[in-house]
Amino acid sequence: MHISQLELQQERIPLAFRDYCSHLLPELNKCRRDNWYLPWHCEMERVTWTKCQYDDYQRRMRVLEKRKRLQEQALAEQGI
Repeated sequence: MHISQLELQQERIPLAFRDYCSHLLPELNKCRRDNWYLPWHCEMERVTWTKCQYDDYQRRMRVLEKRKRLQEQALAEQGI
């Protein structure tokens, strides 16, 4: 995360959106406010944020799969 908690509070980013990609939200929200939430005006910012969310999901799933694999190996070594 490249944004401080204070900046998140000042930008009024909800807690549910304070994740790995929250540094992209202030720019996206500003664009949305400036352009009256017209979807075609902020497409680049939205795509960047969505891609970041997807990449973060993929990263978390790789970590989860690795944990599961290591746990299964540990159980196999114990003979359970």
